[in-house]
Amino acid sequence: MAPIFLVMGTPACGKSTVSRALASRFKLGLHIPVDHLRHMVVAGLKEPGFDMTEETFTQFRLARETASYMARHYAQAGFAVAIDDFWMPQGPDMGYQSVLGPATPKILLLPSLEATLQRLYTRNPGEGSFKKYLEQGVRYLFDEIQQHPKTGWLVVDSSNLTVEQTVDQILELTQAGP
Repeated sequence: MAPIFLVMGTPACGKSTVSRALASRFKLGLHIPVDHLRHMVVAGLKEPGFDMTEETFTQFRLARETASYMARHYAQAGFAVAIDDFWMPQGPDMGYQSVLGPATPKILLLPSLEATLQRLYTRNPGEGSFKKYLEQGVRYLFDEIQQHPKTGWLVVDSSNLTVEQTVDQILELTQAGP
């Protein structure tokens, strides 16, 4: 079976960019952005926020389990898979462990708060309440991640790394090169 990578972090830390680059290093590669699966919900979508409900957690669990089954199916067909998702302090790997098991490399992209906020504002230029809301979320999650023991997680500080250097470090840490 080809490797499956779970790449997590705060918004704007580079999860999607790195996951896409990581999967593209292999002859066959697939990038699964969990947000895309969640946004397939066309009625009743519960977005993450500071007041998460039981329904929000249910929708995240369903999307994560779906991403896991999809990843496993593609990996069995020879595709290296990179799943990207944002860190939830209530259970960062909730929904993944039951399908993928503990052997799947769990990568936490953790650039500095300053680097993450710079990426956030570069990615989303202009002023607006949504950007301030995202910044609050990044700050909150960054604090939560700092307090989490991160046992079993491969932590990559990509503050001063290019995308390619970040992928190189992930492949070195996981020993799962193409």
